[in-house]
Amino acid sequence: MTFRPNSLHARDIASLVHPQTNLQSHLQTGPTIIDKAQGIYVYDDEGNKYLEGAAGLWSASLGFGVERLAKVAYEQMRSLGYYQIYRSHSHGPAIELAERLLQLAPVPMSKVLFQCSGSEANDTAIKLVWYYWHAVGKPEKRKIIARTQSYHGSTCASVSLTGKPDMHADFGLPFAPFLHTSFPHYYRFHETGESEEQFSARMADALERLILAEGPDTVAAFWAEPVMGAGGAVVPPKGYFEKIQAILKKYDILFVADEVICGFGRTGNMWGSQTYDLKPDMVSSAKALSASLAPISALLINDRIFQAMVSESGKLGGFAHGYTYAGHPVMAAVALETLKIYEEMDIVGHVRAVQPTFLEAIGSLTSHPLVGHFCGTGLIGGIEIVADKDSRRPHDPALQVASKIDAHARRNGLILRYIGNRIAFSPPLIITEGQIVEMRDKLLAALNATLAELPS
Repeated sequence: MTFRPNSLHARDIASLVHPQTNLQSHLQTGPTIIDKAQGIYVYDDEGNKYLEGAAGLWSASLGFGVERLAKVAYEQMRSLGYYQIYRSHSHGPAIELAERLLQLAPVPMSKVLFQCSGSEANDTAIKLVWYYWHAVGKPEKRKIIARTQSYHGSTCASVSLTGKPDMHADFGLPFAPFLHTSFPHYYRFHETGESEEQFSARMADALERLILAEGPDTVAAFWAEPVMGAGGAVVPPKGYFEKIQAILKKYDILFVADEVICGFGRTGNMWGSQTYDLKPDMVSSAKALSASLAPISALLINDRIFQAMVSESGKLGGFAHGYTYAGHPVMAAVALETLKIYEEMDIVGHVRAVQPTFLEAIGSLTSHPLVGHFCGTGLIGGIEIVADKDSRRPHDPALQVASKIDAHARRNGLILRYIGNRIAFSPPLIITEGQIVEMRDKLLAALNATLAELPS
């Protein structure tokens, strides 16, 4: 591919490193330059229009530009563009946002800590898990369990918590205290004749065996996304969280719900924890907190955690944790206005209203020869691409089927999120029923084009 010397493509290759990108092939192909947006659609620098089926990174809940939020950011920047909340300083936007989040919390929570990203929220929660157990005199409780194929961030600690080996390779990770239990993907891993409830019981048994093998007195916490996002938009099987939470309670293990993707309406409730009746000790959130128009995250903690923090910080002379941009007034103001918009438009009610169309339209793709399964809730879901429906056998990786589907989808004006042999859907929450059908139709055309290219 030839680039004009001063084009954005050439300048990108000369200057940027792109996350989650094959850097070698990027030097040959260059980027897709997104130039502007309108609602749930984005446009590249050549004028091509795309329906954004992944909301950017699961996150642009109100689309890709909201004038009302731009005005709030501008006004806040004029009055107080920055101040820190270290050493007992504060400001109105951070206070108001924290109060609102506590009102919205899925279970009673005591306090809020602000950061800039979901990775930082989970990283902070990891530190607080260890801080808590030191405070109550059990520093040996240090091991943290997550699930294989889970995603919790990209900091050294949060990516160690993440259960994706490709994100550990050659980084010298994961760190030792992090363990991973079974991936609860019923379609892919259930045994012949095994019901969802039976599968869930097997997943819970695997967790308990891991806890017992490690020693319950050494296990500090368990992490889970209500719906596993980067695992392929996999919803939990029936009875899963009920059984898992019973084990955590049995061995006094803290539970952290990672709501970075699921929070603020994605699953048809304000929180995924409400959709699946989770009772976490901490909740991490980000992404849709500001509709992704400002970098901010929030970690909600219950009173059990906070009282231990108070005691320990008194003993040590201070709570030695924080970020320069924690509770940034402009970011907090944007997030607070985002929550007001959600309330005014009844975002949860809208998601519930379009959910049947989403589940029916995307679910109808299971009749396609390439699609083995679909699962979803609210406006999040995933389809599994298979070579054989009966055996659930995936395609030979050398065929690059997912890449072919993605390329054809883009030619048809659809941006997807493909993860291994799954295609994940998480469109902006403002999507209409007509746009859901449009998304389905564009993907169906891509599936047909890909099928025509595959060897028979």
